[in-house]
Amino acid sequence: MIGDTPTLNPASNPAYAVEAHGLVKTFGDFRAVDGVDIAVPTGAIYGVLGPNGAGKTTLLRTLLGIIDPDEGHRTLLGDPAPLRKAKQVGYLPEERGLYPSMKAFEAIAFMGALRGLPLKLGRARARAMLEDHGMGASAEKPIRALSKGMAQTVQLFGTIIHEPRLIVLDEPFSGLDAINQGKLEALIREQARAGVTILFSTHVIAHAERLCERVAIVAGGRIRFEGSVDAARGRLRPQVRLRTRMSDGPWRRALPAETLAEDGAWHFALPDEGVELLLRALLDGNAGIESLSIERPGLHDAFVAIAGEAAARQMEEDQAREQVA
Repeated sequence: MIGDTPTLNPASNPAYAVEAHGLVKTFGDFRAVDGVDIAVPTGAIYGVLGPNGAGKTTLLRTLLGIIDPDEGHRTLLGDPAPLRKAKQVGYLPEERGLYPSMKAFEAIAFMGALRGLPLKLGRARARAMLEDHGMGASAEKPIRALSKGMAQTVQLFGTIIHEPRLIVLDEPFSGLDAINQGKLEALIREQARAGVTILFSTHVIAHAERLCERVAIVAGGRIRFEGSVDAARGRLRPQVRLRTRMSDGPWRRALPAETLAEDGAWHFALPDEGVELLLRALLDGNAGIESLSIERPGLHDAFVAIAGEAAARQMEEDQAREQVA
């Protein structure tokens, strides 16, 4: 385990909506989940980040109790038997499915009824939810008449109609255009503001960076990092980009040995002693500073450093294939 996760033990902790320790799930000789520890704080937006095939879906299903681990233990909303908390959970699987002939508001109400919500109340909530999100005109339309984005939104509404304490979304942004992705991000933030815990998987780093307070970076069925987004970024030093009028001079000795020259600018990691000594050397040496910026590493840079370039490249390929489809 790498990161700032607290030590887990079999006793449930009310500070965490989901906890697991030492989870293992194998299919034949394949270890889809390989010794995973995870702790999702109550009320947080938490992302499980990794390429397709990394074990994200199996991990989520194991946490939810849909499948049982071969080793380890987990608690969901404080219960070591996750299925006992099913009515307090909203789960949107990666494989979507709606009855095409069912009206939008009926589909939402039906999904709520599966979680114990009275059908009459579900219908009223569904109409109000569609109206509040600018889809009131689509309430009576059959699913087959809706766009892909609208149908996916209907299924998401069905996931939250019963007002769950925990929402689990498996690749929720898959197949959505930029506009609908933005709407989904807004809805996730809306639920989090209401105190709901959000756990979602994604292979798109940008979504995790914009939304998440904490992330688990997964590759090969293992968690390579678990902790805050800031802690992930903090594994890398800030990067300096410097542009000078002069190309050489005694001030060059103040630049780190691993300095790279790119597009007429110097690019290097911020020295341990900070920027003050560097600035003094540049000024005293008449380097002629045209621009100097200090760039904080992004989550993508942290992912590459933690999971490796191969995993990052696979994530980019997954995203590219999705956009073409």
